[in-house]
Amino acid sequence: MRLNILNTGYSFGTKLLFAFIRAMSRQPLPDAAKIIFYRPDFYGAHMRKITQFAMRGVSEWSVAERELMAAYISKLNNCPFCIAAHTATSTLAYRDQNKVLKVLSDLDTAPITEPLRATLRLLKTLTTEQTINSEDIWRVKSTGVSAQQIKDALGVCFAFNTTNRLADAFGFEVFSQKAIESGAKYLLSQGYR
Repeated sequence: MRLNILNTGYSFGTKLLFAFIRAMSRQPLPDAAKIIFYRPDFYGAHMRKITQFAMRGVSEWSVAERELMAAYISKLNNCPFCIAAHTATSTLAYRDQNKVLKVLSDLDTAPITEPLRATLRLLKTLTTEQTINSEDIWRVKSTGVSAQQIKDALGVCFAFNTTNRLADAFGFEVFSQKAIESGAKYLLSQGYR
């Protein structure tokens, strides 16, 4: 259920910022950005830091791989807004839409490395079963994934399982393909700050 507060619950300064962003981008401001500014002390400021660290912090995973993880987790959660946003961002980062779409449709045959495939399987287990065990971790490590890469992937998993649930709970609007692609360009150039 979409809450009207996402449309009206902001200070005058924040409303001016939203108007400036709309004017400069010529695209509607996504609800994911709006929710960051609604009660920033409670959610927005904290989640922005967590997501920026998970998605753009130093990692052995590339930006494209982490965006693919976000799209994959969003697909598992059937979150239309996040599927669209992160499929577009991952596609732009990889410069290979076919690869991204194949991962989202059939992980087993997708043209990706075994370490990434094993990591995505781990994220699937955690997302769908809400638990993982030491065997799951060892299975991923046996493909050459480091302990730090597992931690980094779990950070992406946390960020997007949280965001997916909020996007669905608040009924985030899915915009046109042009707006989605504009948002993807922004995420690649600016991150989640």
